[in-house]
Amino acid sequence: MSRQTKIVATLGPASSSPEMLERMIRAGVDVVRLNFSHGTAQDHIDRATMVRTAGQAIGKEVAIMADLQGPKIRVGKFEGGKTLLEPGRPFVLDAGLRELGSAERAGLDYRELPRDVKPGDTLLLNDGLLVLEVEAVRGEEVHTIVRIGGELSNNKGINKQGGGLTAPALTAKDMEDIKTAMSFQCEYLAVSFPKNATDMEMARQLANVAGEPWRHKPGLIAKIERSEAIPHLEAILKASDGIMVARGDLAVEVGNAAVPALQKKMIKLAREMDKVVITATQMMESMIVNPVPTRAEVSDVANAVLDGTDAVMLSAETAAGKYPVETVTTMAAICVEAERADEVRLDQDFINRSFGRIDQSIAMGALFTAYHLGCKAILALTESGSTALWMSRHKIDVPIYGMTSQLVTQRRMALYRNVLPTMMPGITDRDEALRQAEGLLVARGVLKPGDTYAITCGEPMGYPGGTNMLKVCRVG
Repeated sequence: MSRQTKIVATLGPASSSPEMLERMIRAGVDVVRLNFSHGTAQDHIDRATMVRTAGQAIGKEVAIMADLQGPKIRVGKFEGGKTLLEPGRPFVLDAGLRELGSAERAGLDYRELPRDVKPGDTLLLNDGLLVLEVEAVRGEEVHTIVRIGGELSNNKGINKQGGGLTAPALTAKDMEDIKTAMSFQCEYLAVSFPKNATDMEMARQLANVAGEPWRHKPGLIAKIERSEAIPHLEAILKASDGIMVARGDLAVEVGNAAVPALQKKMIKLAREMDKVVITATQMMESMIVNPVPTRAEVSDVANAVLDGTDAVMLSAETAAGKYPVETVTTMAAICVEAERADEVRLDQDFINRSFGRIDQSIAMGALFTAYHLGCKAILALTESGSTALWMSRHKIDVPIYGMTSQLVTQRRMALYRNVLPTMMPGITDRDEALRQAEGLLVARGVLKPGDTYAITCGEPMGYPGGTNMLKVCRVG
Protein backbone atom coordinates (compact mmCIF):
# COMPACT_ATOMS: atom_id res chain seq x y z
CA MET A 1 0.00 0.00 0.00
CA SER A 2 1.60 3.26 -1.09
CA ARG A 3 -0.37 5.54 1.26
CA GLN A 4 -0.92 4.98 4.98
CA THR A 5 -2.94 8.08 5.93
CA LYS A 6 -6.63 7.89 5.08
CA ILE A 7 -8.72 10.57 3.36
CA VAL A 8 -12.21 11.60 4.51
CA ALA A 9 -14.26 13.51 1.91
CA THR A 10 -17.56 15.32 2.44
CA LEU A 11 -20.38 14.84 -0.03
CA GLY A 12 -22.32 17.87 -1.27
CA PRO A 13 -23.65 19.47 -4.45
CA ALA A 14 -20.27 19.15 -6.20
CA SER A 15 -19.90 15.44 -5.46
CA SER A 16 -23.36 13.88 -5.35
CA SER A 17 -23.41 12.19 -8.75
CA PRO A 18 -22.41 8.51 -8.97
CA GLU A 19 -19.78 9.34 -11.61
CA MET A 20 -18.09 12.01 -9.49
CA LEU A 21 -18.19 9.84 -6.37
CA GLU A 22 -16.58 6.91 -8.21
CA ARG A 23 -13.83 9.20 -9.49
CA MET A 24 -13.18 10.49 -5.97
CA ILE A 25 -12.97 6.98 -4.51
CA ARG A 26 -10.57 5.95 -7.26
CA ALA A 27 -8.50 9.07 -6.50
CA GLY A 28 -8.10 7.97 -2.89
CA VAL A 29 -11.18 8.57 -0.71
CA ASP A 30 -11.41 6.02 2.13
CA VAL A 31 -14.26 7.48 4.21
CA VAL A 32 -17.26 9.48 3.00
CA ARG A 33 -18.71 12.11 5.34
CA LEU A 34 -22.42 12.93 5.25
CA ASN A 35 -22.94 16.37 6.81
CA PHE A 36 -26.29 16.37 8.63
CA SER A 37 -26.19 20.17 8.91
CA HIS A 38 -27.53 20.22 5.34
CA GLY A 39 -30.18 18.22 3.49
CA THR A 40 -33.11 16.04 4.43
CA ALA A 41 -33.13 12.56 5.93
CA GLN A 42 -33.96 11.13 2.50
CA ASP A 43 -31.01 13.01 0.95
CA HIS A 44 -28.65 11.24 3.34
CA ILE A 45 -30.25 7.85 2.81
CA ASP A 46 -29.93 8.28 -0.97
CA ARG A 47 -26.30 9.35 -0.69
CA ALA A 48 -25.47 6.42 1.59
CA THR A 49 -26.97 4.05 -0.99
CA MET A 50 -24.88 5.74 -3.69
CA VAL A 51 -21.71 5.30 -1.59
CA ARG A 52 -22.37 1.58 -1.12
CA THR A 53 -23.07 1.12 -4.83
CA ALA A 54 -19.95 3.05 -5.88
CA GLY A 55 -17.74 1.07 -3.50
CA GLN A 56 -19.02 -2.23 -4.85
CA ALA A 57 -18.60 -1.08 -8.45
CA ILE A 58 -14.97 -0.15 -7.84
CA GLY A 59 -14.17 -3.05 -5.53
CA LYS A 60 -13.21 -0.80 -2.61
CA GLU A 61 -15.45 -0.70 0.44
CA VAL A 62 -15.39 2.78 2.00
CA ALA A 63 -16.72 3.76 5.41
CA ILE A 64 -19.58 6.20 5.92
CA MET A 65 -19.35 8.82 8.66
CA ALA A 66 -22.59 10.56 9.62
CA ASP A 67 -21.73 13.97 11.08
CA LEU A 68 -24.43 15.34 13.39
CA GLN A 69 -25.25 19.05 13.24
CA GLY A 70 -25.25 19.68 16.98
CA PRO A 71 -26.73 22.81 18.59
CA LYS A 72 -27.48 25.73 16.23
CA ILE A 73 -25.66 28.61 17.91
CA ARG A 74 -26.38 31.09 15.13
CA VAL A 75 -27.81 34.49 14.32
CA GLY A 76 -31.13 34.65 12.49
CA LYS A 77 -31.92 35.92 9.00
CA PHE A 78 -31.60 39.46 7.55
CA GLU A 79 -33.46 41.63 5.09
CA GLY A 80 -31.76 40.96 1.77
CA GLY A 81 -29.89 37.99 3.29
CA LYS A 82 -27.08 40.03 4.85
CA THR A 83 -26.08 43.29 6.55
CA LEU A 84 -22.94 45.32 7.25
CA LEU A 85 -21.68 45.79 10.82
CA GLU A 86 -19.55 48.90 11.30
CA PRO A 87 -16.81 49.08 13.98
CA GLY A 88 -17.77 51.15 17.03
CA ARG A 89 -21.51 50.90 16.37
CA PRO A 90 -23.98 49.20 18.73
CA PHE A 91 -25.55 45.89 17.68
CA VAL A 92 -28.24 43.96 19.53
CA LEU A 93 -28.64 40.18 19.51
CA ASP A 94 -32.32 39.71 20.33
CA ALA A 95 -33.60 36.27 21.31
CA GLY A 96 -37.17 37.57 21.11
CA LEU A 97 -36.95 39.02 17.60
CA ARG A 98 -39.24 37.27 15.11
CA GLU A 99 -38.77 39.67 12.17
CA LEU A 100 -35.82 39.81 9.78
CA GLY A 101 -32.68 41.43 11.17
CA SER A 102 -30.98 44.71 10.21
CA ALA A 103 -27.70 46.56 10.78
CA GLU A 104 -28.95 47.43 14.31
CA ARG A 105 -30.20 44.07 15.57
CA ALA A 106 -30.56 40.39 14.69
CA GLY A 107 -32.56 37.44 15.93
CA LEU A 108 -31.07 34.26 17.40
CA ASP A 109 -31.55 30.55 16.72
CA TYR A 110 -29.92 30.01 20.11
CA ARG A 111 -32.43 31.53 22.57
CA GLU A 112 -30.29 30.83 25.66
CA LEU A 113 -27.55 33.29 24.70
CA PRO A 114 -28.73 36.10 27.05
CA ARG A 115 -28.35 33.70 30.00
CA ASP A 116 -24.87 32.54 28.92
CA VAL A 117 -23.12 35.91 28.60
CA LYS A 118 -22.32 38.91 30.78
CA PRO A 119 -20.84 42.40 30.23
CA GLY A 120 -17.23 42.22 29.10
CA ASP A 121 -17.60 38.90 27.23
CA THR A 122 -16.39 38.70 23.64
CA LEU A 123 -18.60 37.12 20.98
CA LEU A 124 -17.15 35.95 17.68
CA LEU A 125 -19.36 35.62 14.61
CA ASN A 126 -18.77 33.88 11.27
CA ASP A 127 -15.70 31.85 12.38
CA GLY A 128 -14.24 34.82 14.22
CA LEU A 129 -14.26 37.27 11.32
CA LEU A 130 -16.56 39.63 13.26
CA VAL A 131 -16.00 40.53 16.91
CA LEU A 132 -18.61 41.91 19.33
CA GLU A 133 -18.07 43.02 22.94
CA VAL A 134 -21.01 42.53 25.31
CA GLU A 135 -22.00 45.79 27.04
CA ALA A 136 -25.22 44.76 28.76
CA VAL A 137 -27.85 42.02 28.96
CA ARG A 138 -31.44 43.26 29.20
CA GLY A 139 -34.03 40.52 29.28
CA GLU A 140 -33.89 38.72 25.92
CA GLU A 141 -31.49 41.28 24.44
CA VAL A 142 -27.68 41.13 24.38
CA HIS A 143 -26.39 44.66 23.74
CA THR A 144 -22.94 44.75 22.14
CA ILE A 145 -20.44 47.08 20.51
CA VAL A 146 -18.91 46.01 17.19
CA ARG A 147 -15.12 45.80 17.63
CA ILE A 148 -14.31 44.20 14.27
CA GLY A 149 -16.97 44.72 11.63
CA GLY A 150 -17.79 43.37 8.22
CA GLU A 151 -20.52 41.60 6.32
CA LEU A 152 -22.84 39.35 8.33
CA SER A 153 -25.18 37.05 6.44
CA ASN A 154 -28.00 34.70 7.42
CA ASN A 155 -27.46 31.99 10.04
CA LYS A 156 -23.77 32.61 10.71
CA GLY A 157 -22.35 30.92 13.79
CA ILE A 158 -21.75 32.51 17.20
CA ASN A 159 -18.91 31.54 19.55
CA LYS A 160 -18.06 32.90 22.97
CA GLN A 161 -14.34 33.50 23.40
CA GLY A 162 -13.09 31.10 26.06
CA GLY A 163 -16.21 28.93 25.79
CA GLY A 164 -19.11 28.77 28.20
CA LEU A 165 -22.21 28.37 26.03
CA THR A 166 -24.54 25.88 27.72
CA ALA A 167 -26.17 24.36 24.61
CA PRO A 168 -26.43 20.55 24.89
CA ALA A 169 -24.36 18.49 22.47
CA LEU A 170 -27.37 16.47 21.30
CA THR A 171 -30.47 18.28 20.09
CA ALA A 172 -33.89 16.84 19.19
CA LYS A 173 -32.83 17.01 15.52
CA ASP A 174 -29.64 15.05 16.29
CA MET A 175 -31.68 12.32 17.97
CA GLU A 176 -33.82 11.93 14.85
CA ASP A 177 -30.70 12.06 12.65
CA ILE A 178 -29.13 9.22 14.67
CA LYS A 179 -32.14 7.06 13.72
CA THR A 180 -31.63 7.99 10.05
CA ALA A 181 -27.90 7.21 10.21
CA MET A 182 -28.57 3.82 11.81
CA SER A 183 -31.10 2.98 9.08
CA PHE A 184 -28.18 2.76 6.62
CA GLN A 185 -25.74 1.46 9.25
CA CYS A 186 -23.07 4.14 9.09
CA GLU A 187 -19.70 2.90 10.32
CA TYR A 188 -18.98 6.11 12.25
CA LEU A 189 -21.15 8.69 13.98
CA ALA A 190 -19.51 12.08 14.60
CA VAL A 191 -20.91 14.03 17.57
CA SER A 192 -20.62 17.82 17.38
CA PHE A 193 -19.70 20.03 20.37
CA PRO A 194 -19.41 17.40 23.14
CA LYS A 195 -18.23 18.97 26.42
CA ASN A 196 -17.54 15.79 28.39
CA ALA A 197 -17.71 12.00 28.41
CA THR A 198 -21.39 12.05 29.41
CA ASP A 199 -22.31 13.62 26.05
CA MET A 200 -20.57 10.75 24.23
CA GLU A 201 -22.10 8.08 26.49
CA MET A 202 -25.56 9.45 25.75
CA ALA A 203 -24.86 9.45 22.00
CA ARG A 204 -23.65 5.84 22.19
CA GLN A 205 -26.75 4.75 24.05
CA LEU A 206 -29.04 6.43 21.51
CA ALA A 207 -27.08 4.97 18.56
CA ASN A 208 -27.05 1.45 19.98
CA VAL A 209 -30.81 1.54 20.60
CA ALA A 210 -31.50 2.94 17.11
CA GLY A 211 -29.18 0.36 15.54
CA GLU A 212 -30.62 -2.63 17.40
CA PRO A 213 -32.99 -3.75 14.56
CA TRP A 214 -29.88 -4.27 12.41
CA ARG A 215 -27.65 -5.40 15.32
CA HIS A 216 -25.44 -2.47 14.40
CA LYS A 217 -23.22 -0.43 16.73
CA PRO A 218 -21.30 2.42 15.06
CA GLY A 219 -17.93 3.79 16.06
CA LEU A 220 -18.30 7.15 17.82
CA ILE A 221 -16.14 10.13 16.87
CA ALA A 222 -16.07 13.09 19.28
CA LYS A 223 -15.55 16.39 17.46
CA ILE A 224 -13.32 18.48 19.71
CA GLU A 225 -14.50 22.02 19.01
CA ARG A 226 -15.37 23.47 22.43
CA SER A 227 -12.80 24.85 24.86
CA GLU A 228 -14.65 23.02 27.67
CA ALA A 229 -13.76 19.69 26.03
CA ILE A 230 -9.98 20.19 26.38
CA PRO A 231 -9.72 19.53 30.16
CA HIS A 232 -11.91 16.42 29.69
CA LEU A 233 -10.07 15.10 26.63
CA GLU A 234 -8.92 11.83 28.19
CA ALA A 235 -12.38 11.01 29.55
CA ILE A 236 -13.97 11.89 26.19
CA LEU A 237 -11.51 9.58 24.42
CA LYS A 238 -12.33 6.73 26.81
CA ALA A 239 -16.03 7.16 26.01
CA SER A 240 -15.42 7.35 22.22
CA ASP A 241 -13.82 5.31 19.45
CA GLY A 242 -11.94 8.33 18.15
CA ILE A 243 -11.82 12.10 17.95
CA MET A 244 -11.87 14.75 15.26
CA VAL A 245 -9.56 17.74 15.64
CA ALA A 246 -12.25 20.19 14.46
CA ARG A 247 -10.07 23.25 14.13
CA GLY A 248 -12.71 25.75 13.01
CA ASP A 249 -14.91 26.30 16.06
CA LEU A 250 -12.07 25.25 18.37
CA ALA A 251 -9.80 27.99 17.00
CA VAL A 252 -12.52 30.59 17.47
CA GLU A 253 -12.95 29.61 21.14
CA VAL A 254 -9.30 29.10 22.19
CA GLY A 255 -7.58 31.37 19.64
CA ASN A 256 -5.81 30.42 16.41
CA ALA A 257 -2.36 30.41 18.01
CA ALA A 258 -3.29 27.65 20.48
CA VAL A 259 -4.59 25.18 17.91
CA PRO A 260 -1.35 23.69 16.43
CA ALA A 261 -0.08 22.58 19.84
CA LEU A 262 -3.52 21.25 20.79
CA GLN A 263 -3.62 19.30 17.51
CA LYS A 264 -0.34 17.58 18.33
CA LYS A 265 -1.47 16.85 21.88
CA MET A 266 -4.78 15.36 20.71
CA ILE A 267 -3.21 13.15 18.03
CA LYS A 268 -0.57 11.87 20.46
CA LEU A 269 -3.09 11.12 23.21
CA ALA A 270 -5.52 9.39 20.83
CA ARG A 271 -2.79 7.08 19.54
CA GLU A 272 -1.60 6.30 23.08
CA MET A 273 -5.16 5.37 24.06
CA ASP A 274 -5.67 3.15 20.97
CA LYS A 275 -8.25 5.50 19.43
CA VAL A 276 -8.48 6.86 15.88
CA VAL A 277 -8.04 10.55 15.08
CA ILE A 278 -9.14 12.72 12.15
CA THR A 279 -7.62 16.14 11.45
CA ALA A 280 -10.11 18.51 9.83
CA THR A 281 -11.01 22.05 8.75
CA GLN A 282 -9.56 24.18 5.93
CA MET A 283 -6.86 21.66 5.03
CA MET A 284 -7.07 22.45 1.31
CA GLU A 285 -9.41 25.46 1.53
CA SER A 286 -8.00 27.33 -1.47
CA MET A 287 -8.81 24.37 -3.75
CA ILE A 288 -12.50 25.20 -3.41
CA VAL A 289 -11.82 27.67 -6.23
CA ASN A 290 -8.21 26.98 -7.33
CA PRO A 291 -6.78 23.88 -9.06
CA VAL A 292 -3.68 23.85 -6.82
CA PRO A 293 -3.24 24.35 -3.04
CA THR A 294 -1.16 27.00 -1.30
CA ARG A 295 2.27 26.03 0.05
CA ALA A 296 0.92 26.58 3.58
CA GLU A 297 -1.89 24.06 2.97
CA VAL A 298 0.61 21.49 1.70
CA SER A 299 2.62 21.95 4.89
CA ASP A 300 -0.51 21.75 7.02
CA VAL A 301 -1.54 18.38 5.58
CA ALA A 302 2.03 17.05 5.76
CA ASN A 303 2.42 18.09 9.40
CA ALA A 304 -0.79 16.32 10.38
CA VAL A 305 0.56 13.17 8.69
CA LEU A 306 3.90 13.51 10.51
CA ASP A 307 2.02 13.99 13.80
CA GLY A 308 0.46 10.56 13.21
CA THR A 309 -3.15 11.37 12.33
CA ASP A 310 -5.19 8.45 10.99
CA ALA A 311 -6.99 10.62 8.46
CA VAL A 312 -7.12 14.09 6.95
CA MET A 313 -10.52 15.50 6.06
CA LEU A 314 -11.96 17.58 3.23
CA SER A 315 -15.13 19.59 3.81
CA ALA A 316 -16.25 22.30 1.37
CA GLU A 317 -13.35 21.34 -0.91
CA THR A 318 -15.24 18.22 -2.07
CA ALA A 319 -18.78 19.20 -1.03
CA ALA A 320 -18.99 22.47 -2.98
CA GLY A 321 -15.59 23.04 -4.61
CA LYS A 322 -14.76 23.27 -8.30
CA TYR A 323 -12.05 20.58 -8.15
CA PRO A 324 -13.14 17.69 -5.89
CA VAL A 325 -11.18 14.94 -7.69
CA GLU A 326 -8.05 17.08 -8.09
CA THR A 327 -8.21 17.96 -4.38
CA VAL A 328 -8.32 14.30 -3.34
CA THR A 329 -5.49 13.43 -5.75
CA THR A 330 -3.34 16.27 -4.45
CA MET A 331 -4.00 15.43 -0.82
CA ALA A 332 -3.10 11.78 -1.42
CA ALA A 333 0.21 12.80 -3.03
CA ILE A 334 1.07 15.06 -0.06
CA CYS A 335 0.36 12.21 2.37
CA VAL A 336 2.64 9.82 0.48
CA GLU A 337 5.54 12.28 0.43
CA ALA A 338 5.18 13.07 4.14
CA GLU A 339 5.08 9.37 5.04
CA ARG A 340 8.18 8.74 2.96
CA ALA A 341 10.06 11.35 4.99
CA ASP A 342 8.75 10.15 8.36
CA GLU A 343 11.21 8.47 10.70
CA VAL A 344 10.18 5.09 12.16
CA ARG A 345 11.29 4.53 15.76
CA LEU A 346 9.27 1.47 16.62
CA ASP A 347 11.55 0.18 19.39
CA GLN A 348 11.03 3.38 21.39
CA ASP A 349 7.27 2.81 21.34
CA PHE A 350 7.75 -0.36 23.40
CA ILE A 351 10.02 1.12 26.09
CA ASN A 352 8.25 1.13 29.47
CA ARG A 353 5.07 -0.25 27.87
CA SER A 354 3.22 -3.22 29.31
CA PHE A 355 0.37 -5.19 27.75
CA GLY A 356 -2.15 -6.91 29.99
CA ARG A 357 -4.09 -8.67 27.21
CA ILE A 358 -2.94 -11.64 25.16
CA ASP A 359 -4.40 -10.31 21.89
CA GLN A 360 -2.78 -6.90 22.38
CA SER A 361 0.59 -8.51 23.20
CA ILE A 362 0.36 -10.62 20.02
CA ALA A 363 -0.34 -7.46 17.98
CA MET A 364 2.72 -5.71 19.42
CA GLY A 365 4.84 -8.84 18.91
CA ALA A 366 3.84 -8.94 15.23
CA LEU A 367 4.94 -5.32 14.76
CA PHE A 368 8.28 -5.86 16.49
CA THR A 369 9.01 -9.05 14.56
CA ALA A 370 7.97 -7.69 11.15
CA TYR A 371 10.04 -4.53 11.70
CA HIS A 372 13.25 -6.36 12.60
CA LEU A 373 12.89 -9.17 10.07
CA GLY A 374 12.02 -6.81 7.21
CA CYS A 375 8.71 -8.55 6.47
CA LYS A 376 6.81 -7.52 3.34
CA ALA A 377 3.46 -7.44 5.13
CA ILE A 378 1.62 -8.12 8.37
CA LEU A 379 -1.58 -10.14 8.00
CA ALA A 380 -4.06 -9.69 10.87
CA LEU A 381 -6.93 -12.18 10.69
CA THR A 382 -9.57 -10.35 12.70
CA GLU A 383 -13.30 -10.50 13.43
CA SER A 384 -13.68 -7.16 15.21
CA GLY A 385 -10.72 -5.25 13.73
CA SER A 386 -9.13 -4.66 17.17
CA THR A 387 -5.83 -6.37 16.33
CA ALA A 388 -5.40 -4.24 13.22
CA LEU A 389 -6.30 -1.10 15.21
CA TRP A 390 -3.68 -1.79 17.88
CA MET A 391 -1.03 -2.38 15.24
CA SER A 392 -1.95 0.83 13.44
CA ARG A 393 -1.23 2.94 16.56
CA HIS A 394 2.51 2.56 15.90
CA LYS A 395 4.44 3.91 12.92
CA ILE A 396 5.91 1.16 10.78
CA ASP A 397 6.80 0.92 7.09
CA VAL A 398 5.31 -2.57 6.79
CA PRO A 399 1.70 -2.53 5.47
CA ILE A 400 -0.92 -4.12 7.73
CA TYR A 401 -3.62 -6.18 6.00
CA GLY A 402 -6.75 -6.42 8.15
CA MET A 403 -8.26 -9.67 6.88
CA THR A 404 -11.84 -10.32 7.93
CA SER A 405 -14.98 -12.16 6.94
CA GLN A 406 -17.15 -9.37 8.39
CA LEU A 407 -18.25 -6.61 5.99
CA VAL A 408 -18.85 -4.11 8.81
CA THR A 409 -15.31 -4.71 10.10
CA GLN A 410 -13.84 -4.30 6.63
CA ARG A 411 -15.54 -0.92 6.26
CA ARG A 412 -14.67 0.22 9.77
CA MET A 413 -10.97 -0.52 9.24
CA ALA A 414 -11.02 1.90 6.27
CA LEU A 415 -10.25 4.69 8.77
CA TYR A 416 -7.23 3.01 10.44
CA ARG A 417 -3.84 4.37 9.41
CA ASN A 418 -1.64 1.91 7.47
CA VAL A 419 -4.37 -0.76 7.44
CA LEU A 420 -5.64 -2.19 4.16
CA PRO A 421 -9.02 -3.85 4.86
CA THR A 422 -9.32 -7.14 3.01
CA MET A 423 -12.31 -9.46 2.78
CA MET A 424 -11.68 -13.21 3.03
CA PRO A 425 -14.00 -16.19 3.56
CA GLY A 426 -14.92 -17.19 7.10
CA ILE A 427 -12.95 -20.39 7.74
CA THR A 428 -12.94 -22.30 11.02
CA ASP A 429 -9.85 -24.43 10.25
CA ARG A 430 -6.73 -22.49 11.23
CA ASP A 431 -4.30 -23.97 8.73
CA GLU A 432 -6.74 -23.51 5.86
CA ALA A 433 -7.37 -19.90 6.91
CA LEU A 434 -3.61 -19.19 6.91
CA ARG A 435 -3.27 -20.74 3.45
CA GLN A 436 -6.22 -18.71 2.13
CA ALA A 437 -4.80 -15.46 3.55
CA GLU A 438 -1.39 -16.03 1.96
CA GLY A 439 -3.02 -17.07 -1.33
CA LEU A 440 -5.09 -13.88 -1.49
CA LEU A 441 -2.04 -11.63 -1.19
CA VAL A 442 0.05 -13.74 -3.57
CA ALA A 443 -2.77 -13.49 -6.15
CA ARG A 444 -2.77 -9.69 -5.71
CA GLY A 445 0.97 -9.49 -6.23
CA VAL A 446 1.58 -8.22 -2.67
CA LEU A 447 3.62 -11.30 -1.77
CA LYS A 448 6.03 -13.18 -4.03
CA PRO A 449 7.99 -16.42 -3.58
CA GLY A 450 10.73 -15.90 -1.01
CA ASP A 451 8.97 -13.03 0.80
CA THR A 452 8.55 -13.25 4.56
CA TYR A 453 5.42 -12.02 6.34
CA ALA A 454 3.94 -12.09 9.85
CA ILE A 455 0.43 -13.38 10.43
CA THR A 456 -1.78 -13.28 13.51
CA CYS A 457 -5.02 -15.11 14.26
CA GLY A 458 -7.01 -16.62 17.12
CA GLU A 459 -7.81 -20.18 18.09
CA PRO A 460 -10.54 -21.24 17.98
CA MET A 461 -11.24 -19.27 14.80
CA GLY A 462 -14.19 -16.91 14.37
CA TYR A 463 -14.43 -15.31 17.81
CA PRO A 464 -13.75 -11.60 18.34
CA GLY A 465 -11.04 -10.72 20.86
CA GLY A 466 -9.38 -14.12 20.63
CA THR A 467 -6.10 -13.34 18.79
CA ASN A 468 -3.51 -15.58 20.46
CA MET A 469 -1.13 -16.71 17.72
CA LEU A 470 1.73 -15.11 15.80
CA LYS A 471 3.48 -16.93 12.99
CA VAL A 472 6.29 -15.82 10.68
CA CYS A 473 6.10 -17.41 7.24
CA ARG A 474 8.04 -17.43 3.96
CA VAL A 475 6.17 -17.73 0.68
CA GLY A 476 7.15 -20.99 -1.02
